Amino acid sequence: MPTAKNTICLWYDKDAEAAARFYATVFPDSKVTAVHRAPGDYPSGKEGDVLTVEFTVAGIPCIGLNGGPVFTHDEAFSFQIATDDQEETDRYWNAIVDNGGQESACGWCKDKWGLNWQITPRVLTDAMAAGGAEAKRAFAAMMDMKKIDVAAIEAARRG
Repeated sequence: MPTAKNTICLWYDKDAEAAARFYATVFPDSKVTAVHRAPGDYPSGKEGDVLTVEFTVAGIPCIGLNGGPVFTHDEAFSFQIATDDQEETDRYWNAIVDNGGQESACGWCKDKWGLNWQITPRVLTDAMAAGGAEAKRAFAAMMDMKKIDVAAIEAARRG
């Protein structure tokens, strides 16, 4: 299979394979496609250690690089996962948070490898797209949430 023209490269300390395999179990259209081992020693590892992992997350091609502790993830990059209902929102949120991750605000959470996720129900993005008073009410409701509450966003949309 040819390599994608554009691939997201995610830097991990040493757990790229574990992270990729976790994402593949949580999100649809996700899989690990290749694991490459280092052909020689390098600053953060030894010959034979997992160096890179090719995988997809919700259809997005990625490469996980075990580059060591020099660089870490921050909120400047996140995956935004659109959800259709509270059940789907809960499933993704809980998978990340309950696997050593942590909650943040406004639908954001962080996995145990430090990668940030936005678990965003479509009802929220639809409210923002509607604009006006509806968007303002939904936005105000969201500002008090960690995990997004679909019923509360729907109620805010209605006024």
